Amino acid sequence: MKILHITAAYKPAVIYGGPTMSVAMLCEELSKAGVAINVFTTTANGARELAVDTAVPINVDGALVTYFKRITKDHTHFSPALLKALWKHAKEFDAIHIHAWWNLVSVLSCAIALARKVPVVISPRGMLSTYSFNNKNIGAKGLIHKMMGGNLLNKSHIHTTSSHESEAVAKLVRPLSITALPNFVKLSKPGGFDHITPGGVLKLLFFSRIEEKKGLDILLNALKFIALPYHLTIAGDGDENYINYLKSLTNGIEDKITWAGFYDDDKFELLQQHHLLILPSHDENFGNVVIESLGVGTAVLISEAVGLADYVKENNFGWICQTNVKSVSDTINNIGANGLTTLNSIRQTAPAIVRNDFTGDALAQKYIRFYQQIIKV
Repeated sequence: MKILHITAAYKPAVIYGGPTMSVAMLCEELSKAGVAINVFTTTANGARELAVDTAVPINVDGALVTYFKRITKDHTHFSPALLKALWKHAKEFDAIHIHAWWNLVSVLSCAIALARKVPVVISPRGMLSTYSFNNKNIGAKGLIHKMMGGNLLNKSHIHTTSSHESEAVAKLVRPLSITALPNFVKLSKPGGFDHITPGGVLKLLFFSRIEEKKGLDILLNALKFIALPYHLTIAGDGDENYINYLKSLTNGIEDKITWAGFYDDDKFELLQQHHLLILPSHDENFGNVVIESLGVGTAVLISEAVGLADYVKENNFGWICQTNVKSVSDTINNIGANGLTTLNSIRQTAPAIVRNDFTGDALAQKYIRFYQQIIKV
């Protein structure tokens, strides 16, 4: 089986966060499982370009990756060289798997793949939800969807990373199929760090890109109603103006907050040094950091709009809140008063379970069976 993955950005472009790393993990795990994986991507790395050779295949941890120059430096990622190569080589693959939407790499690659009559899988990565559709560049999205995007999606197979995302997609399009399979998630080695014990100051952690969708403003406003000793660490970066706005919300509690900045592979020790990860997002198709946190035994408080909310609830790995100040503050107060035993239980049981569910060959085989099904159609 030979699968081509197309994504506007690929590692080492870590600036784009979890979705880019999720694509790389999927490609690497499928390669380990014996699938011939090729990747077409661009040199996108934020406003800059990756310092890599272009238009030549490079083995990147098992996947054969070709980086193409882009001629736009924004989120459109327009790359004529990539599209030309796709037209030439599309029929060499059993299926073409496109990641993300609302950029010219994804939309135009989908059009080319369908024109070349190759089965297409699209992983929207959270970009096909009502929230995404109605936030940022609404006019452009609507025009793209009406002129060609909706028709392309309806002729493709959709891969989502959670049932929550599947439901969101089904409200917008009617594709050939919708299949939910979780992300592969890179986890720390078992027993790599010292545990902290519940009690004393409740150590809270927000770990994500800092943008409006993530609900950090809700959390900061909720802190003013916390009745127990706490300290919040904020790990991540984002737009400087938005961060300054968030800091203006912390008047009177500045000494209880640490702005830690960007973390990369050193994140696991940080995760384990806290009692509770909090992610009150307005919309989140999956949420890699939720699994990364549980992988080191740190419980989570996430909103009902996070794709992994059902998983957390079913496994008793934390708490689910609504995206408002009262719900977040009430839940944190309750955890501090009554949840210390639960925090310790999660620390003991979660790592082994999430390792089984989000890593390894069993998950790779689910993806392989998914590809086999759409290739037969």
